[in-house]
Amino acid sequence: MGRARKTTTGAEIVPAAAKGIASHLIGKIAPYASPWVAAATLPPLAGFATNSMWGDSAMSAGLASAGLAISGAALSTVTWKATPSTSKTGQYRRAQATASVAAGMGWLTLATAAGPFGHPTLDLWLMGGGLFAAAWNLRQLLGQGDGAVTEESSGGALGKLQAAIGWEKVAVKDAKGTGKGAVRAEIEVTPGGTIEAVQSTTARVAAALRVPPSGVVVTPDPEDGARGVVSLRVADLLKDGVAFMLPAAFGMMPTHPIPLGMYADGELWWIDPFSAAILQHVLVMGVTGAGKSELLRTLLAHLATRAKMTIFLIDLAKGRQTVGHVADGIDWLIQDAKEAKRLLRSLPAAIKARGDVLASEGLDQWTPKSSLNAMLVWVEEAADVADFEELEEIARKARSVGIWLGISLQRATWGNLSTDIRANLQGAVCMGVDKPADASFALPDSVTDAGAVPAWGSDRPGYGISTGMGIPQDRWTMEVRSSLTDRDVLAALVAAAAPYRDPLDVMTAEALGQAYAQRGHQGTNRTTPGVQESAAAAMEALQAAVAAAPAGLVAVPEPDPAAQAPAPAALAPTPVQDADRSAYDPQDDDMDEMDEVAEMEIEEARAEILGAIPGDPEPDAAYADLTLEDDVPEADEDGGMEFVARDRVSTEEARNILYTELDGWVQRNRLEFEPADLIPATVAAGRQRPWMQGELKRLVEMGLIQRDGHGSYTILHSPLQPA
Repeated sequence: MGRARKTTTGAEIVPAAAKGIASHLIGKIAPYASPWVAAATLPPLAGFATNSMWGDSAMSAGLASAGLAISGAALSTVTWKATPSTSKTGQYRRAQATASVAAGMGWLTLATAAGPFGHPTLDLWLMGGGLFAAAWNLRQLLGQGDGAVTEESSGGALGKLQAAIGWEKVAVKDAKGTGKGAVRAEIEVTPGGTIEAVQSTTARVAAALRVPPSGVVVTPDPEDGARGVVSLRVADLLKDGVAFMLPAAFGMMPTHPIPLGMYADGELWWIDPFSAAILQHVLVMGVTGAGKSELLRTLLAHLATRAKMTIFLIDLAKGRQTVGHVADGIDWLIQDAKEAKRLLRSLPAAIKARGDVLASEGLDQWTPKSSLNAMLVWVEEAADVADFEELEEIARKARSVGIWLGISLQRATWGNLSTDIRANLQGAVCMGVDKPADASFALPDSVTDAGAVPAWGSDRPGYGISTGMGIPQDRWTMEVRSSLTDRDVLAALVAAAAPYRDPLDVMTAEALGQAYAQRGHQGTNRTTPGVQESAAAAMEALQAAVAAAPAGLVAVPEPDPAAQAPAPAALAPTPVQDADRSAYDPQDDDMDEMDEVAEMEIEEARAEILGAIPGDPEPDAAYADLTLEDDVPEADEDGGMEFVARDRVSTEEARNILYTELDGWVQRNRLEFEPADLIPATVAAGRQRPWMQGELKRLVEMGLIQRDGHGSYTILHSPLQPA
C-alpha cells in the first residue's frame, strides 16, 4: 500500500501563527523593555537593602548616606569620563548616562535614610524612574534611520579601520550622508598628527572602503590646521551622462555664467571667467578619449550665443572634425600652421591697441561697458603652433584687455608647455590622465594633495576636476562631468543665435591687420547678409532639432528674466569709438635715409642677400667684380659695353617703389617675406642694402610689419593702405 498523504485541516495553523506573531512582538519590544525593568526593580531592591542595613539608627543612616553620596559623585565622574563623546551623538549619550547615574545614586542615598516606600521617596522613584526609562527609549527610537554614523573614531566601523589606514591620531566627527551619493565628515587630528598626513592616506582609505581612488578627498580647514573635512563618494550620479543645458536666452553678455556639466553631487557645473576679479586663462588637459573635444563643443556653443563675444580657434589636428558643425559661431577658425602663426604674431599689436582703447574709456580691464568685444583664443596642442616666448607674452598681457586664452594639451609637461606659460594659466580642467603625477601639471597642489586626482585615463570620458574661472574654491576638489552634445542640436543652436552675435569690434580688427582681413574662415553674425531674414526659420530648425534629440541629451533651463535678450530687430550695431591713432602716409613723410643699422642685423641681412643672389652667368665679364654696394659706372670703355647710371630718385619715390612691392604681396595674400625678397625693389629704387634695412626697421616701428624669428617678417598692414 502506498503511504497515506499527510493532510491538514487548517486548525493547527492558527496556534503556530499566533506563536510566530508573539515571538515577533517580543523581539521588537524586548530592546525597549530593559530601561523599564531596570527602573522598576533596581531602585526599590537597592533602597530596601541599604535601609534595612543602616536605617535603624540615625548615626548609621547618616554615615551610610554620606558614603553613598561620595560614591555617587565618584561613579558619575567615572561615567562622564568613560563615555565616548567625539560626536554630538556621543556628547548627548554621555550627558544622559551621567544624569541617570547621578539621579539613581541620589535617590538611593535618600532611600537609605528615609526608607524606599515612604513619601516622597516612593513618589520620586515612580516619576523619576518612568521619566528616565522613557528618555532612554526615545533615544533608541531617534538613533535609528537618521543617516548619521554614530561610531566614534575609537570604535565602530571607522574605528576598526584606523590601524589599517593610518588614522590612529584622527578623530572622525559627524559623519553624515548628503543624500547625493556622498558622505561627509569632520576630522580632527590629535597632537602630533597633521592633516597633510591624513591626505597621504586617501588611497588606503579608498581601498578599505571599496570606493574609487578619486572618491576620497580630504580638505584642510584654512583656519585650523588640526581640522579638516573628508568626503567619500559612495555612488556615481553622473554615470548615465549629463544633458546639454540650452542657454537661458540669446544675446546674453559674456559675463553670464556658462554651464558646462554637473558636479558629482548633482549641482550644476558652471564657469564665469569674464565676471571674475581677474580673467584667468584656462588649461584643459587629458589623454586621448578623455572628453576634451566634447567639453570644447559645449563651451563654444554657449559662447556663440552671446553678444559682444568673438571666438578664434586654432586646431591643426582635427579642425572641422571636432567643431565643424559649430564653425559658423567661430569668427576665425584656423587649420593651417602658417595662418596660425599669423594670428599669434598679430595678437600683440591687437593687445596693445585694445589696452589703449580701454584706457581711453577709463577701464582697468574689460567689462561689457567697453566698446570692445570679449574674445576667446583657443589653441589646440599649442606646442605645435607657437614658440614658448611668443605664447608667454600673449598669456601675460591678454587677460587685462578681455582676451581669454584657452590651451588644450594631452600632457602639459615642460617640454610641451613652459612653466612660465603654465603660471599664467590659472584656470584648469583636468580630465583623465594616465599617471597621478600628470595631474599636477594642470591642477593646484592644494587640489591634488587633497586626493582629487583624475588618474583614470580614458576609462571615464567627460569626467574631470575643474578649478578657477569663478568656480567657488570649495568645489575645486569635486568631480565634474561635461555635457553630452548632439551635433544637430548644436548646429541649429549656433545658426539660430547668428542674429545676436556681434562682429569683431573695428579697433581690434584693424589692429590684427591683413592677417585677420584675409583669414580663411569667417563666421556668421548679425551683419552677415541673409541672417536677419532667416532668423525665424533658424529658430524653428532649433526647436525641431531639440525635439528630435535622444531623450535625456538636451535640458531646457528655467526661464531667467535677468538673462532675457532683446529681439533680433532691436540689436543695432554697437558704435565703436576709435581711439586716437595715426596712420602713415608716404606723401607726408620725407625722412632722410637711415645709414646706420645694428651690426648684427647687417651681417644677418648680408648673408641672406648674398645667399639669394644667383651665380653670375658671365663670371669672366669685365663687370664681374661689381657688388651691390658699388656705384654703377657710366661706361666701360674696354668692354665695349655701356652702362647708363639711373637717375637717383627721391626718398619719396624710392619708398613708393618698396611699398608697392609690399602692397602687391598683400593683394596676393602673401604676408611673410625675407629681406632678400626685396632686392629687386631696392635695386629699382637705386638704393643699397643699408637703406633697405633702415626702411624695414622703420616699418616695424610704425606697426606695418612685424619682425619674426630668424630674420623673416610678417606684413600686418599694407603701407599703401594704412589702418
